[in-house]
Amino acid sequence: MHIRIILKRILFPVLRPLSSWYLSKPRRYRYEQIRIMVHPGVFHPGLFLSTQYLLEYLKKQNLKGATLLELGAGSGLISLFAANKGSVVTASDISQAAVENIRTNAESNDSPIEVVHSDLFSNIRNSAFDWVVINPPYYPKKPKSEKEFAWYCGENHEYFVRLFAQLPQYIHELSRVVMILSEDCAIDMIRSLARSEGLGMNLVEKRRIWGEWNYIFQIRRGQY
Repeated sequence: MHIRIILKRILFPVLRPLSSWYLSKPRRYRYEQIRIMVHPGVFHPGLFLSTQYLLEYLKKQNLKGATLLELGAGSGLISLFAANKGSVVTASDISQAAVENIRTNAESNDSPIEVVHSDLFSNIRNSAFDWVVINPPYYPKKPKSEKEFAWYCGENHEYFVRLFAQLPQYIHELSRVVMILSEDCAIDMIRSLARSEGLGMNLVEKRRIWGEWNYIFQIRRGQY
Protein backbone atom coordinates (compact mmCIF):
# COMPACT_ATOMS: atom_id res chain seq x y z
CA MET A 1 0.00 0.00 0.00
CA HIS A 2 1.24 3.48 -0.89
CA ILE A 3 2.84 5.17 2.14
CA ARG A 4 0.76 8.33 1.53
CA ILE A 5 -2.48 6.34 1.79
CA ILE A 6 -1.29 4.71 5.03
CA LEU A 7 -0.43 8.11 6.52
CA LYS A 8 -3.80 9.52 5.48
CA ARG A 9 -5.61 6.67 7.20
CA ILE A 10 -3.59 7.22 10.36
CA LEU A 11 -3.81 11.01 10.46
CA PHE A 12 -7.33 11.59 9.13
CA PRO A 13 -9.18 10.61 12.35
CA VAL A 14 -7.02 13.15 14.22
CA LEU A 15 -6.83 15.96 11.67
CA ARG A 16 -10.51 16.00 10.72
CA PRO A 17 -11.86 16.94 14.18
CA LEU A 18 -9.03 19.45 14.64
CA SER A 19 -9.78 21.15 11.32
CA SER A 20 -13.54 21.07 12.05
CA TRP A 21 -12.90 22.80 15.39
CA TYR A 22 -10.63 25.41 13.80
CA LEU A 23 -13.10 26.13 10.99
CA SER A 24 -16.09 26.39 13.33
CA LYS A 25 -15.31 30.09 13.84
CA PRO A 26 -14.50 32.90 11.39
CA ARG A 27 -10.76 32.95 10.71
CA ARG A 28 -8.61 35.73 9.32
CA TYR A 29 -6.24 34.97 6.49
CA ARG A 30 -3.76 37.07 4.53
CA TYR A 31 -2.26 36.47 1.10
CA GLU A 32 0.20 39.18 0.07
CA GLN A 33 -1.78 42.45 0.37
CA ILE A 34 -5.17 40.70 0.40
CA ARG A 35 -6.81 40.25 3.81
CA ILE A 36 -9.89 38.09 4.08
CA MET A 37 -12.15 36.48 6.63
CA VAL A 38 -13.06 32.83 6.09
CA HIS A 39 -16.49 32.02 7.49
CA PRO A 40 -17.51 28.62 8.94
CA GLY A 41 -18.52 26.16 6.26
CA VAL A 42 -16.42 27.89 3.59
CA PHE A 43 -13.36 26.30 1.98
CA HIS A 44 -10.24 27.72 3.68
CA PRO A 45 -7.54 28.68 1.14
CA GLY A 46 -4.76 28.56 3.71
CA LEU A 47 -5.40 25.06 5.02
CA PHE A 48 -5.93 23.36 1.66
CA LEU A 49 -2.99 24.15 -0.59
CA SER A 50 -4.63 23.68 -3.97
CA THR A 51 -5.62 27.35 -3.81
CA GLN A 52 -2.01 28.37 -3.16
CA TYR A 53 -0.84 26.37 -6.16
CA LEU A 54 -3.45 27.96 -8.44
CA LEU A 55 -2.44 31.41 -7.22
CA GLU A 56 1.22 30.73 -7.99
CA TYR A 57 0.24 29.61 -11.48
CA LEU A 58 -1.91 32.70 -12.07
CA LYS A 59 0.92 34.96 -10.91
CA LYS A 60 2.80 33.99 -14.05
CA GLN A 61 -0.10 34.86 -16.37
CA ASN A 62 -1.12 38.18 -17.92
CA LEU A 63 -4.56 38.81 -16.44
CA LYS A 64 -4.81 42.55 -17.09
CA GLY A 65 -8.01 43.47 -18.89
CA ALA A 66 -9.20 39.86 -19.11
CA THR A 67 -12.69 38.73 -18.17
CA LEU A 68 -12.33 35.98 -15.58
CA LEU A 69 -14.85 33.62 -14.01
CA GLU A 70 -14.02 31.66 -10.86
CA LEU A 71 -16.39 28.73 -10.45
CA GLY A 72 -16.78 27.66 -6.84
CA ALA A 73 -14.93 30.66 -5.47
CA GLY A 74 -15.25 29.80 -1.76
CA SER A 75 -13.81 32.73 0.20
CA GLY A 76 -13.08 34.61 -3.04
CA LEU A 77 -9.29 34.81 -2.61
CA ILE A 78 -8.45 33.86 -6.20
CA SER A 79 -11.06 36.28 -7.53
CA LEU A 80 -9.66 39.10 -5.40
CA PHE A 81 -6.15 38.30 -6.59
CA ALA A 82 -7.25 38.38 -10.25
CA ALA A 83 -9.09 41.67 -9.72
CA ASN A 84 -5.93 43.15 -8.23
CA LYS A 85 -4.09 42.09 -11.40
CA GLY A 86 -6.58 44.00 -13.53
CA SER A 87 -9.11 41.35 -14.48
CA VAL A 88 -12.85 41.95 -14.75
CA VAL A 89 -13.95 39.23 -12.34
CA THR A 90 -17.09 37.20 -11.75
CA ALA A 91 -16.98 34.97 -8.66
CA SER A 92 -19.64 32.29 -8.23
CA ASP A 93 -20.50 29.57 -5.75
CA ILE A 94 -23.36 27.16 -5.11
CA SER A 95 -23.09 27.87 -1.37
CA GLN A 96 -25.03 30.88 -0.09
CA ALA A 97 -22.61 31.07 2.86
CA ALA A 98 -19.69 31.30 0.43
CA VAL A 99 -21.44 33.96 -1.67
CA GLU A 100 -21.99 36.12 1.41
CA ASN A 101 -18.39 35.52 2.44
CA ILE A 102 -17.10 36.60 -0.99
CA ARG A 103 -19.19 39.77 -0.90
CA THR A 104 -17.87 40.67 2.54
CA ASN A 105 -14.27 40.08 1.48
CA ALA A 106 -14.75 42.04 -1.74
CA GLU A 107 -16.11 45.01 0.24
CA SER A 108 -13.32 44.90 2.82
CA ASN A 109 -10.70 44.83 0.04
CA ASP A 110 -12.51 47.52 -2.00
CA SER A 111 -12.62 45.12 -4.95
CA PRO A 112 -15.33 45.58 -7.63
CA ILE A 113 -15.93 41.91 -8.42
CA GLU A 114 -19.32 40.57 -9.45
CA VAL A 115 -20.56 37.88 -7.07
CA VAL A 116 -23.17 35.36 -8.23
CA HIS A 117 -25.00 32.62 -6.37
CA SER A 118 -24.94 29.89 -9.00
CA ASP A 119 -24.93 26.12 -9.41
CA LEU A 120 -22.15 25.94 -12.01
CA PHE A 121 -23.36 28.19 -14.87
CA SER A 122 -27.07 28.31 -13.96
CA ASN A 123 -27.06 32.01 -13.01
CA ILE A 124 -24.00 33.16 -14.97
CA ARG A 125 -24.70 35.75 -17.64
CA ASN A 126 -24.46 34.41 -21.18
CA SER A 127 -20.94 35.55 -22.01
CA ALA A 128 -17.67 34.02 -23.19
CA PHE A 129 -14.92 34.56 -20.60
CA ASP A 130 -11.21 34.94 -21.34
CA TRP A 131 -10.37 32.88 -18.26
CA VAL A 132 -12.28 30.29 -16.24
CA VAL A 133 -10.62 29.08 -13.03
CA ILE A 134 -11.87 25.92 -11.32
CA ASN A 135 -10.85 24.23 -8.08
CA PRO A 136 -13.52 21.52 -8.24
CA PRO A 137 -14.97 19.00 -5.81
CA TYR A 138 -13.81 15.57 -6.91
CA TYR A 139 -14.58 12.96 -4.27
CA PRO A 140 -17.31 10.61 -5.61
CA LYS A 141 -20.04 11.01 -3.03
CA LYS A 142 -23.38 12.81 -2.93
CA PRO A 143 -23.15 16.07 -0.94
CA LYS A 144 -25.44 16.03 2.09
CA SER A 145 -25.02 19.64 3.16
CA GLU A 146 -24.15 22.98 1.60
CA LYS A 147 -20.53 22.90 2.75
CA GLU A 148 -20.02 19.40 1.30
CA PHE A 149 -20.46 20.79 -2.24
CA ALA A 150 -16.85 21.98 -1.91
CA TRP A 151 -15.68 18.38 -1.60
CA TYR A 152 -18.07 15.91 -3.25
CA CYS A 153 -18.89 15.75 -6.95
CA GLY A 154 -21.72 13.21 -6.78
CA GLU A 155 -21.63 9.43 -6.75
CA ASN A 156 -21.17 9.29 -10.53
CA HIS A 157 -19.11 12.47 -10.92
CA GLU A 158 -22.24 14.44 -11.86
CA TYR A 159 -20.44 17.74 -11.21
CA PHE A 160 -18.03 17.05 -14.07
CA VAL A 161 -20.77 15.73 -16.37
CA ARG A 162 -22.62 19.04 -16.01
CA LEU A 163 -19.46 21.17 -16.05
CA PHE A 164 -18.23 19.84 -19.38
CA ALA A 165 -21.70 19.93 -20.95
CA GLN A 166 -22.16 23.63 -20.08
CA LEU A 167 -18.60 24.98 -20.37
CA PRO A 168 -18.42 25.34 -24.20
CA GLN A 169 -21.17 27.99 -24.11
CA TYR A 170 -19.00 30.24 -21.92
CA ILE A 171 -15.64 30.15 -23.71
CA HIS A 172 -14.23 31.33 -27.02
CA GLU A 173 -11.34 30.06 -29.14
CA LEU A 174 -8.69 31.87 -27.10
CA SER A 175 -10.21 31.25 -23.66
CA ARG A 176 -7.99 29.67 -21.04
CA VAL A 177 -9.80 27.30 -18.70
CA VAL A 178 -7.61 26.03 -15.87
CA MET A 179 -8.58 23.35 -13.36
CA ILE A 180 -6.59 21.80 -10.53
CA LEU A 181 -6.93 18.12 -9.64
CA SER A 182 -5.24 15.77 -7.19
CA GLU A 183 -3.90 12.27 -7.73
CA ASP A 184 -6.66 11.22 -5.32
CA CYS A 185 -9.34 11.76 -7.95
CA ALA A 186 -10.34 9.70 -10.99
CA ILE A 187 -8.41 11.74 -13.55
CA ASP A 188 -8.85 9.24 -16.39
CA MET A 189 -12.62 9.23 -15.87
CA ILE A 190 -12.74 13.03 -15.70
CA ARG A 191 -10.75 13.25 -18.93
CA SER A 192 -13.16 10.82 -20.56
CA LEU A 193 -16.11 12.94 -19.50
CA ALA A 194 -14.43 16.00 -21.03
CA ARG A 195 -13.79 14.16 -24.32
CA SER A 196 -17.45 13.16 -24.51
CA GLU A 197 -18.25 16.90 -24.82
CA GLY A 198 -15.49 17.58 -27.37
CA LEU A 199 -13.08 19.01 -24.78
CA GLY A 200 -9.46 18.12 -24.12
CA MET A 201 -7.50 18.39 -20.88
CA ASN A 202 -3.85 19.30 -21.32
CA LEU A 203 -1.51 18.96 -18.31
CA VAL A 204 0.41 22.23 -17.96
CA GLU A 205 1.95 21.88 -14.49
CA LYS A 206 2.28 19.40 -11.67
CA ARG A 207 3.64 19.60 -8.15
CA ARG A 208 3.90 17.32 -5.13
CA ILE A 209 2.29 18.98 -2.11
CA TRP A 210 2.51 17.19 1.25
CA GLY A 211 3.41 14.00 -0.59
CA GLU A 212 0.44 14.25 -2.97
CA TRP A 213 0.68 15.12 -6.66
CA ASN A 214 -1.44 18.07 -7.76
CA TYR A 215 -2.03 18.79 -11.44
CA ILE A 216 -3.10 21.92 -13.29
CA PHE A 217 -4.93 21.20 -16.53
CA GLN A 218 -5.90 23.54 -19.33
CA ILE A 219 -9.24 22.66 -20.92
CA ARG A 220 -9.96 23.49 -24.54
CA ARG A 221 -12.19 22.43 -27.38
CA GLY A 222 -10.68 19.49 -29.23
CA GLN A 223 -8.68 16.45 -28.17
CA TYR A 224 -5.24 16.19 -26.58
